[in-house]
Amino acid sequence: MDVPLLLVDAASLYFRAYYGVPESVTAPDGTPVNAVRGFTDMLARLIELRRPSRLVACLDLDWRPTFRVAAIPSYKAHRVAEQTGPGAPDVEDVPDTLSPQVPLILELLAAAGLATAGADGYEADDVIGALVAAERRDPVEVVSGDRDLFQVVRTEPTPVRVVYVGRGLAKAEVIGPAELASRYGLPETGAGPRYADLAALRGDPSDGLPGVPGVGEKTAAMLISRFGSVEGLLAALDEDRSALTPGTRAKLLAAREYLELAPTVVRVATDAPVRQDRDDALPSAPADPVALAALRRAWGLGSAVDRLVAALQTRR
Repeated sequence: MDVPLLLVDAASLYFRAYYGVPESVTAPDGTPVNAVRGFTDMLARLIELRRPSRLVACLDLDWRPTFRVAAIPSYKAHRVAEQTGPGAPDVEDVPDTLSPQVPLILELLAAAGLATAGADGYEADDVIGALVAAERRDPVEVVSGDRDLFQVVRTEPTPVRVVYVGRGLAKAEVIGPAELASRYGLPETGAGPRYADLAALRGDPSDGLPGVPGVGEKTAAMLISRFGSVEGLLAALDEDRSALTPGTRAKLLAAREYLELAPTVVRVATDAPVRQDRDDALPSAPADPVALAALRRAWGLGSAVDRLVAALQTRR
């Protein structure tokens, strides 16, 4: 049986951990470590359940890339923290007690010997998209609570599925091309890329993407199923005898400028220049047990770290 490469959307998991574990979970000095504890527990559980041979925690090195904002300025604009002073950079509005926990999560991953990967100027979604595009050996499972990553599912050259944890790990759903097609009314062939174009039409308020006014999810699925892609839909707008109804044509024409730019924002950048800190083979023991033990002791991470170590030792 083939064992998968597990690509973990790290920010997606640690945000969920932060909101899912009470802030009353603290280190001996009273510092909140709820995100660290929850993230480590989830990682251990994923290794136990999915039994990967390889694992990469994928990072947001730029949560709001310039190329996406240049295309659609509203992209994630509502998540920008208020900054003062001229030329202040965009900073994501992250809870004050979460930010200090992120470096600790990265220290823990390094001590455990688990690979991390990022790309300057790109989001974790792009890192995942690039690693998926390059994979030719093992099946891939992408772990995220972000529906945008449904676009990476495929059957060839190696199967790719999304372990969707939007409702928590206990209610995780495994989404492949067949499940995606059934869920959204898309053709199974090319369901992943078609989902990205459906999402562009539908829009996503959580990402500041307006979509096409008056075009909901079902209509978007029908249009992408019929015309294949946003580009195919734009080509149909230029044909007087295309199968578009007058009402739909009017809506699409009004949103044409958005449609010409939206794919750049919604589709993952499969050519992102990914840098990985170590080999992605899942270790059977921590890379730096001394450092891991120090983190465990200093931050009161006993049971979570113990679970992770046990998962590494018993994964096969």
